[in-house]
Parts: sequence; C-alpha cells; structure tokens
Amino acid sequence: MKKVVFASVLAVTAGAAPLVPAALALDDGQSQGAQQGQTITIKDPAEYNAYTNAMGQSSPAAKAAAIEQFLQQYPNSVVKEEMLEQLMAAYQQTGDANKTLDAAKRLLAVNPNNLRALFFVAYIEKQTANGDQSKLDDAAAKAQAGLNAPKPASMSDADYQKLKATTTPVFEDIIGADDVAKKDYKGAIDAYTAELKAINQADTEKPGPGLLAVYNLGNAYLQQDPKDLVNGIWFLTRAAQFAQPPYKDQIEKAAEYWYKKYHCAQTDTACQTNLDGYAQIQQLARTNLFPPADYKPVAAPPPPSPQDLAHQAVVSTPDLKTLALGDKEFILANGSPEDSGKVWDVLKGQTVEVPGTVISATADSVQLAVSDDAKQSQKADFTINMKTPLKEVPQPNTQVTYIATFDSYTQNPLMITMKDGELPAPAKKTPARRATTTHRTRQ
Repeated sequence: MKKVVFASVLAVTAGAAPLVPAALALDDGQSQGAQQGQTITIKDPAEYNAYTNAMGQSSPAAKAAAIEQFLQQYPNSVVKEEMLEQLMAAYQQTGDANKTLDAAKRLLAVNPNNLRALFFVAYIEKQTANGDQSKLDDAAAKAQAGLNAPKPASMSDADYQKLKATTTPVFEDIIGADDVAKKDYKGAIDAYTAELKAINQADTEKPGPGLLAVYNLGNAYLQQDPKDLVNGIWFLTRAAQFAQPPYKDQIEKAAEYWYKKYHCAQTDTACQTNLDGYAQIQQLARTNLFPPADYKPVAAPPPPSPQDLAHQAVVSTPDLKTLALGDKEFILANGSPEDSGKVWDVLKGQTVEVPGTVISATADSVQLAVSDDAKQSQKADFTINMKTPLKEVPQPNTQVTYIATFDSYTQNPLMITMKDGELPAPAKKTPARRATTTHRTRQ
C-alpha cells in the first residue's frame, strides 16, 4: 500500500464513476501517481492539512473544489499526479464531461502514460466528436497510446491487468471508429477484431458495446474494396441472433441480402426465396463468435459474361431485326467479332429514329447518350452527323430525337456513328371539321 504521511498514514479511495466502467475507479494503492510500497512524505504541515482536507470530502463536487484549491496553492506538490487522478475521478462522478476531460489532459501533461487519463480523453473525445475528424483522430491517438502504455511502477501486476482488461476493448473500438470515418476498413477490421478478442463472448450476446462491435466488424468487411462477403455475412448473422427489435429485423435483412448475393445465382429463384443453407449458418453463428472451421458457405457459379449474354441473344433470335435497339447496342459493345458483325450487318444502312440525351453538339454533329448506361454515366454512345447544319444547336442534357442512317461503329469504347441526321418531320395537323348547321323544318 502506498503511503502519504505527515504525522500519520492516510488511505486514498474513490468511488466508481458513473460514465465509465467501474473498474476504472481508483482503489487504494492503484493510483499511478503513488509509489507502491513506498512512503510519500509531505513536509509542509499546511500542505498536508490541505491534502487531508481535500481527500476527506465526501461529495464529488466538494472534493473537486478542494483539490482544485490544493493544486492552485501547491502546483509542484509531490502528490500532484495523485491529486489530478482524484480530481479527474471526482469530476467524472459529477457527470461533468468537460471538466473531466480538462482534468485528464492536465494529468497527461504530468504523465503522458497515465492509463486512466488516456482512457478518459479518448473516450470523451470519441463520444463528443460529432463528425469532427480531428477530434476523432486525437481520440484514436490517445487510444493507441493507451494500448502501448507501460505498467506503472506504482501498480501491482494484478491491478494493471484488471485495468488493461477494462480499457483495451474501448481503446480498440475508438480506433475502429476512427478508421471507419477515414474509410480505412482494413484498419477497422483489425481494431474491431482485437476488441472482440479482448472481451468475453457472453458480452456479445446481449445489447451493448460487444454486440455493436460484432455488427461494426461485419459492416467493415462489407465496406472494404473488394468486399469480403464470407466474413461480412458471418458477423452480420451473428449480430442478428442477439439484437433486439427493431434492429434485429434490419440486420437480418442485410445479412440475408448479402448471402443471396454470395450464394444464389441470379436466375435461381428457389435459392433466392428459400435461402438454401442459411439456417445452418444462423445456428453456427448463435454459438460461435468467430467463424468455425465448418463455416464454408458455397459461392454461386459466376454469372454469364457480357460476351456470353450477347451470344445467347444472337443464337436465340431467329430474326435479328426484331431485337430492340438497346439489345443491338449491347451486342455491338460486348459480342464476339462474329456476333457483333451479324448485328451490324442488320443495322448498316438502315435509317431509324434515335432518341437520346445531348452530351455535346455543334451545328454539324451531335453526340447523344442513348442507352440507360450511357445516360447514367453521361457519356455519348451515338454520334449523329447531320445532313445539313442545324439552325439551332441543342444544349447539353436536352432530350432530342433525330432520324439518321447507321454508318459505322467502334466497339471499345462503343461509339455508333450515323450519317444524314435530321430532325423528324413535324406531325401533320388534321384539319378541323367545319361545323354544320341543321335547319329544322317547321311543321
């Protein structure tokens, strides 16, 4: 037990703080500012009296005020770190996050490796970041420093391990949140995995930080590029087993969606409906935190390539002229030279109406986005060379229709060039019928 003496021995205790785990409360002999097994002597009677007065206060607010007065009077006291720890705990007990954070930062100025101070700064800054990336970065930096902090000489091995067991999961969670905010999903996966390894499995089977870490880990696997569907499905399924409504239904739907993406072929409606094999994964996830050896979801066969789809369209269509313009364009863009050549033989020299969105235009030529993909990407896939210069050049994003003749094309990137473009003839107006007058004959 550490000792602070003037004429007698005084034990230092503090109650558990309400905002953080009770294991962070200061117990006798645990303070990092005290030297375990050694005596700290306050030589000045007035300083010792001020010390005993501050430590003897029963209410957190009174204790904090007395410690502040002590630190103002004795800024270089041998018990400064001890008193700052007690001040931090007192403010935390009052529920004043700002003053708790201030006391913790003052404590870190005295001892940058103080584990409790690192915890309070990281925890409060993460909770109050509200989208402030610099604040979240600092919280993560303090969390990393907490993970690396050495055991203080003043603390027993048992007390140090107890404190590390409490702080490590929270530190890893803070680092994971910072990584997600920066879109560093690999770092987030490492942090959330470490968090889950540092807690009891039972803590992931009830609402709380452990279950949230399971969910966050699943999302991190699904947000990285490329996605890790196997692990993403596992941790979302695990989270869904223990989440409470309404979150349970939301998480289950997300897990099922990604399972369909991974396991079911797009054309396999039975698998899409019945989720073949998913019930077994749910059973495994209920009893295992991490994927066991027998978790081996089967991937769906790869979908047909665009070239395969183009070939299938060609061989299954007796008369290629009957294909829609969008289908013909798909085959031109993705088909083999033989298949795209067959379609082009049907198109070349044909005069048709071409509706689309103007990408760019001059009086002599208009570039259009005709297919849905081209419109979404705002890239032209048709060039209409006009028969005669346009009197009015259309503006970009204008919807227009031209009549033109297929002339040539390039496959990659696809560009279909048409000649002799012109506006459609205006529709003929039907002449109004003249009203007739009916004359009645008087009887």
